[in-house]
Amino acid sequence: MILVTGGAGYIGSHTVLNFLNKGYEIVVIDNLENGHIETINTLKQIGNIHFVKGDLRNLDDVEAVFSNYQIDTVIHFAGFIQVEESVRNPEKYYKNNVLASINLFNTMVQHNVQKIVFSSSAAVYGEPVYTPIDEKHPKKPLNPYGENKSKVEEILKDYDAKYNLKSICLRYFN
Repeated sequence: MILVTGGAGYIGSHTVLNFLNKGYEIVVIDNLENGHIETINTLKQIGNIHFVKGDLRNLDDVEAVFSNYQIDTVIHFAGFIQVEESVRNPEKYYKNNVLASINLFNTMVQHNVQKIVFSSSAAVYGEPVYTPIDEKHPKKPLNPYGENKSKVEEILKDYDAKYNLKSICLRYFN
């Protein structure tokens, strides 16, 4: 079973739809702060989806998902995404994007779930040193949002080395 965090949001819900159309059973955890219950209701009409209204910042919510469902892979879309807001309120972003991710990763390790796809961002690169930008490009984020994404990527590297938590990080451009 695939767990999609933030699956009621735009990118998460489209990913869920793709998996449902291929016959996968999906669990979505979303606090609905930026996601929409109407999206979940529509997805339930399409395929086998379980929805948990929960927050990754709340360790009990995360533990409940892993205790109640047989998760083997996680796709992690949950997170705040507004650059300007991250500059105005960096604490909010670090708590939601970094600390919540650590809650998720620790729970994955405890439940022996070893595969995760992380929705990162091209914001980890900052100003281009060269173009086209490739994965070897230096990471020099310019704002707390980019820093959040970069830190979570580094945490995932450490969790792979220590706990064999395998990850893929997607760095979207817009």
